[in-house]
Amino acid sequence: MKTQLLVMFGGRSGEYEVSLVSAAAVLRNIPAEKYDITTVGITREGKWYRFDGGADSIENGSWTTLTDKLTPCAVSPDYGDGSLILFEKDSVSRIRIDVCLPVIHGTQGEDGTLQGIFEIAGIPLAGCTAETCALCMDKAMAKKVLRESGIRCASDVLLTEKMWRTSRQRLTERAERELRYPIFVKPSRSGSSVGITRVSCRDELDDAIAEALRWDDKVILEECIVGREIETAVFVSADGEITVSECGEIDPGSDFYDYETKYKNDRASYFIPARLEADVAAAVRDTAKRAAGLLDIRGLSRIDFFVTEHETVYLNEINTMPGFTPISMYPKLMIHSGMTFPQLVDAIITEALERK
Repeated sequence: MKTQLLVMFGGRSGEYEVSLVSAAAVLRNIPAEKYDITTVGITREGKWYRFDGGADSIENGSWTTLTDKLTPCAVSPDYGDGSLILFEKDSVSRIRIDVCLPVIHGTQGEDGTLQGIFEIAGIPLAGCTAETCALCMDKAMAKKVLRESGIRCASDVLLTEKMWRTSRQRLTERAERELRYPIFVKPSRSGSSVGITRVSCRDELDDAIAEALRWDDKVILEECIVGREIETAVFVSADGEITVSECGEIDPGSDFYDYETKYKNDRASYFIPARLEADVAAAVRDTAKRAAGLLDIRGLSRIDFFVTEHETVYLNEINTMPGFTPISMYPKLMIHSGMTFPQLVDAIITEALERK
């Protein structure tokens, strides 16, 4: 009997479009002989629908217009029930779910909230637990934990919307004193470089913080680390064995690897393996493995670094549901390590089932 797989996509975050492209790529590479697939999309407004259309309609964003293929739905919260409830016009029905692969990035997909729903329901979910997702999504908190364990991260100044309203001058002076320009202004809880601005002087700071506050009420001002942008793909088996890929390198072809560079133009260049000396690459991979163990990564993650010209390694951030678009580094790195795309998708799903 085939495994009943639920694949989810979309969501309310600024990474909605990335999720659509990632999910389409994943759906095209799920081994059909092993899985019966149910697909659920979450609209920008937060509506859940079982979608009976194909990957092309998801990728191009037209899926929400195909109303004859949409059925309102919800995951049953009853522990052990293991079903998706469909609210059809004249009836209510259920579909059994053995495991879920949530190809949803950012807020309410990668921050522990969606994971919590499935943990309450008792349905195995691919990827990290709610606790790990929440921690890794919050850059400020994750960096605090990493630093306390001796892992080097960029210095930062944390502020909230209320702090910025009431103590703007003090925070500005502190940032200038401790970080110096240029400074990166980031929402503490977002991904895909959404809401991030590189600031070169005080006059640019207000607008950058206002932009970051559009995405999160918690913002970090972070020192600019000048160096190579290095990424690693991590896979953790159900028994806890941590595998770290070869290092990959991104040359953004711009001031930094922002959303436009990642997904809307082709300026960036990619190098696998990264252009690092062997001992430096080994240090990056060792740090990735330490971080994955420290933060209790399950299944998959992408861990990103900066390496300076003096070969100092800084951990930048951890993504618990990395992109699976055609240019995304996580699948590129895992495929370089010897897996095919279908084998990678199967391994991620299988880990969730075995862990359960």
